[in-house]
Order: sequence, then C-alpha cells, then structure tokens
Amino acid sequence: MLYIPKAATIRRVARFTQMAALPPSYAIPAHTHLVYFVHDLNDPAVARRLAMLRPHLAAAVIIGFRRAEAAPAQLAGWKVVDLGRTADGRLGRRALSVLHRLVTISSLAPHMRGATLIIARQLEMLALATAARRGYARHAALVYECLDIHRMMLKSRVMRRVEAGLLRQVDRVIVSAPAFADAYLRPVHGAALPPVSLIENKMLRGELREPGVVIRPAGPPWRIGWYGVLRCRRSLLLLAELTRAFPGQIIVELRGRPALTAIPDFHELIAEAPHMRFLGAYDRSTDLAGMYNAVHFSWAVDFYEAGQNSAWLLPNRLYEGGAHGAVPLADATVATGQWLARHDAGILLHEPLAASLTQFFNQLDATGYAAASHAIAAVAPACWVDDGMDAQQFIAALGSRHRG
Repeated sequence: MLYIPKAATIRRVARFTQMAALPPSYAIPAHTHLVYFVHDLNDPAVARRLAMLRPHLAAAVIIGFRRAEAAPAQLAGWKVVDLGRTADGRLGRRALSVLHRLVTISSLAPHMRGATLIIARQLEMLALATAARRGYARHAALVYECLDIHRMMLKSRVMRRVEAGLLRQVDRVIVSAPAFADAYLRPVHGAALPPVSLIENKMLRGELREPGVVIRPAGPPWRIGWYGVLRCRRSLLLLAELTRAFPGQIIVELRGRPALTAIPDFHELIAEAPHMRFLGAYDRSTDLAGMYNAVHFSWAVDFYEAGQNSAWLLPNRLYEGGAHGAVPLADATVATGQWLARHDAGILLHEPLAASLTQFFNQLDATGYAAASHAIAAVAPACWVDDGMDAQQFIAALGSRHRG
C-alpha cells in the first residue's frame, strides 16, 4: 500500500528547506570537494557515480540512508556518514526520516566543511542537502540528481509544490534520460527549471572487461538475459509464456534482485516455467561480461510504472547489453525503444507484445540474428560506455555558471 504523508508533514519539510540569500556567484575549482547526499548507501550506482566523478574530485563525503542491515564503511575510498535505515519504495516514510534529520541538521556541520559541490540523489535528499548547504556550505554549488520520477509526484500537487520550492535553490539538475526533463520537469516547472545535464546510465570504462570479439553460436536455443532489479510482473509473465510457446528453443536467464513487493510470487512463477532460470545476485564489477556474453538477447522492457517512469527511463541493462554485444529486446513506443531506433539497433516490439515476440522468434534464423548482432556492433562504443566526457562536461558546465 502506498504511504502518502499528510500535507502538514510535507509543509514542515518545505519550511525546513526555505533558503536564505545565497552568495552572488560561485565557481567550481579544478579539483572539487564533494558532499554527496544519497537515499541508499547500498546502491551500487552510488559508487559508480563517485567513480565517474573521481578524476575531478579532491575529496568527498557520502551522507545517506541505507536499505541493508549495515552501510559500507567507505565508498570509492571516501568517508560514509550513515543516517540510518529506510524502506524501499516508500517515499512518504523516507520523507519522515529526512524530517527527523532536518531537525538535527547541526550534526552534519562537521561533514560539510570545505564543500564546493553538493549533489543530492533523489528528491528527499535534496530537502536535506538544501538545509545543510544553507547552514554550513553557502558557497557550494547544489545539484539535484533526478533519476526517477516517483508516482507520488504525478499524484500529489503538494509534493510538486515542495519540489518547485527546492528547485529554486538548485544550480543544475542531472537526469539519466531526456524524457525525465521533457515529459515531466519542463512541463511542470517551466522556466523555473535550472539548467539540465544529461548523464546516461552508461557503463564506465573501468567496468568493461575486454574479452575480444565474442562469437555466439546461433540458436535455437535462443538465450535471453534479464538482469538487474527484477520488478516488472508483466515482463516475467511474457517471458514465461514465451518459453512455453517455444519449448526448449528459448531459454531465459534472470539474475539480480527480485522486487518481491512488486512480484510476490516471483519464485513460484519461475518454478512453473521449466526453461526460465533465476541464478541469483551478481557482482557488477566482475560478472557482467560473463552474463551478457552467454546470451543472445537482453531484456530491456519494463512496465513497472507503465506510461510514466517506465516509459521515460533508459535502464542500465540497455547499455550493459549493448556494450557486450547482446541484442536488446525493447518496447518500440517508449524511451528505450526510441533510443535504439535512433541508433538503428535492437529488436523493437509492438503491442500486443506477446504476439510481437512470437512473430519475431518464429521468423528468427542465423542470418537474421547475425544482422541484429552486426547492428549492435556498429553503434559507436561511446553510446554504451562513458569515455570520461560526461563528467568533464558536467563539471565544466557547473564552473561556467554564475548567479547574478
């Protein structure tokens, strides 16, 4: 059940984040002291963002909540400040945790010392970051990292007003997909929206192992890999039905973290589909190449928040699969499919998806697969893998912006 905080609680958060006047200008030094406010210290994407920014950082402190029993002692070699445990998927309850920290904001003062850049990952952390900046790092640039549009933002006018108030204090917004800005932020906030930097969920150069050209023998059996956070029930049902329609000819491998709040019968559905296998968690730093090199296709479809966040995002698995030569299967009508269409790559599916999948695999042969594989190989590597330019352009954009 979705927890929605009372309007009075939301207003209290807003009051705590009202900002006093900021300095008339700022500049980002060549080597930056970062304070990074994150909603989940256990999220591997946090360490990846730090690794991306590392060439431009002299120091960093990571302040945040955790979803697991314990927080990491360090991230990317830098100090972690653990604010306590919160629950996944419950923005309202996380807001209450932030409110508690706002009341005791002075405890963060020692960790803000020397900050020149503050990044807040997700909206509730932006509330905390604005208050900490006001009190203890008034000359620091403030960046909002907007990586999802929570469904509550689309339902609650009060939450959008809170977001608007916080955005007035922000110097730049990071989005991981253009549609987050084009379909939500710009229509909602208009000219009040700060400048936006697009930093896609590409693989980092240091994550990519260089195995050489991987020759996948053509199927059948054709192998599909679905990796990451497994939260889309419709995807699971579609893939299970596909394996039943092509018994022994299609094998689906799943790895990662199943979201049992979204698919409570995940393990039962896997057990009922003899050609689907859940292989458990994986280590992103060591396992990606082996996972993707073992499959012909990567599943890049998501209906978890259909028509909203799921239609706008560009998932990690898009870039991971492409970088390793696995052909993405995607919905043609959403941002992922549109990205692939612009690059003349991938398999673009149309509704009804079950029929589209059946038609594709009925017609698939070695020649068709070779053509799809060559199209993936023809995409410029920088489209899948960060070549270092994203961070460089982001820091340069911050350094060139001045308040007046």
